[in-house]
Amino acid sequence: MSAPAGQLRAAPWTERRERGSLALLRLMAHFSLRVGRGPGRPILYAIAAYYFLFAPRAVRAARAYLTRALGRAPRPAERFAHLLSFATTIHDRVFLLNDRFDLFEIEVRGEELLAEPLAAGGVLLFGAHLGSFEVARAIGRRAALPVVMAAHTDNARKINAALAAVSAASSEVVALGDNPLALLEVQRRLEQGVAVGILADRTPREQSTETVRFLGAPARFPTGPFRAAAALGRPVVFMAGLYLGANRYRVVFEPLADFRTVPRAARESAVREAIERYAAVLERLCREHPDNWFNFYDFWTGA
Repeated sequence: MSAPAGQLRAAPWTERRERGSLALLRLMAHFSLRVGRGPGRPILYAIAAYYFLFAPRAVRAARAYLTRALGRAPRPAERFAHLLSFATTIHDRVFLLNDRFDLFEIEVRGEELLAEPLAAGGVLLFGAHLGSFEVARAIGRRAALPVVMAAHTDNARKINAALAAVSAASSEVVALGDNPLALLEVQRRLEQGVAVGILADRTPREQSTETVRFLGAPARFPTGPFRAAAALGRPVVFMAGLYLGANRYRVVFEPLADFRTVPRAARESAVREAIERYAAVLERLCREHPDNWFNFYDFWTGA
């Protein structure tokens, strides 16, 4: 379903006020780099407790999601662990952006899927607000595999500004949204043999979506990223950096679609199939790792 041209409304999740002080976020980032990951972790419990107690809308949405993913009502400890996982992945971005890979145990599955499409001219990596996309990009930097992010950044300006203050790596982003040259920039990067990552589970505008079943109920997924992949004629691989607790992550790659051989007349059905496959992979990983889902609003209604 699409809004009329020129009348695109902001998606409800973009209207949520970003919490936190920019100065405090920068202070925390510099403090963490100075004292190390371990000594900096206790404050994450305080942050998770704050959101648990004083962010009722996000907490309600998280509880509703966990009920779907677990197939039962979540226990308070599970609800808190969900918030703590989110705080941890944000905290760990500080170290990953500064190439402190020695602090983590990172397992990689399916990396061999990237070799052929990269050699043939670039690949699109479709992720979601699941786990840490940064740890997946870190794999690229560690292995000299260039991974550039194409993202909507307006809703996380404070966090992005704080991370930019401690590392230049956070600037490796193609800004989406109202940027009319974004698709051309993505195409240019792909032609350079780069992997371009996109979080394909939500959009800041009420644009065209496809409704598929996700965790037991109909959910709307944006078609834009998949239509762009079809227009560019590129292969698409799912990517997620799953947080497993302590200092452990697992980066997974799974095939989604290959639009290089899809004729124009078959694009619509190919896009639909790719979105269904995307939702199925996402659902399986949410059930296996329920505390890695970081869309803290009602994903099924958009509220």
